[in-house]
Amino acid sequence: MLLLNATFEPLTALPLRRAIVLLVCGKAEVVHEDPAGLTLHAATMAVEVPSVIRLSNYVRVPYRAQVPLTRAGLMHRDRFRCAYCGGRAETIDHVVPRSRGGAHTWQNCVACCAKCNHRKADKLLSELGWRLRVVPRAPHGPHWRLLAHSGEADPVWQQYLGAPAA
Repeated sequence: MLLLNATFEPLTALPLRRAIVLLVCGKAEVVHEDPAGLTLHAATMAVEVPSVIRLSNYVRVPYRAQVPLTRAGLMHRDRFRCAYCGGRAETIDHVVPRSRGGAHTWQNCVACCAKCNHRKADKLLSELGWRLRVVPRAPHGPHWRLLAHSGEADPVWQQYLGAPAA
């Protein structure tokens, strides 16, 4: 579920349970129903499963200058592809290993497949003759947090997200 502020500004992706609680308590309203048309039934009511909901009251969102590094965010940034071979990524690798003074930052962490991660171990890329497919950098764009936690976004969401997050 996509949660919008009262001003239709995207806030976050919610689990179904939390979205239903907001609707039942009157704290949110449905903007778009789920295209699958599912309905949740309770003893005294039935609720259409929404795809997009909007808060009834405006919520002030604090500004964050720095982007927090999370596993989900890193995997989304690298599109779940290994930075070395392009295969399906399952792990996180430090380009300059932490044992050699590498930092735990967006610029030094990449998504990696288990095979490449094991082969690289605590070596530098120059020692292996490897190159990165893409230079890692911190993600930017107003909605990267949303997409990093939601997996693949519902196409209905695009009109509320505007330009895709990078």
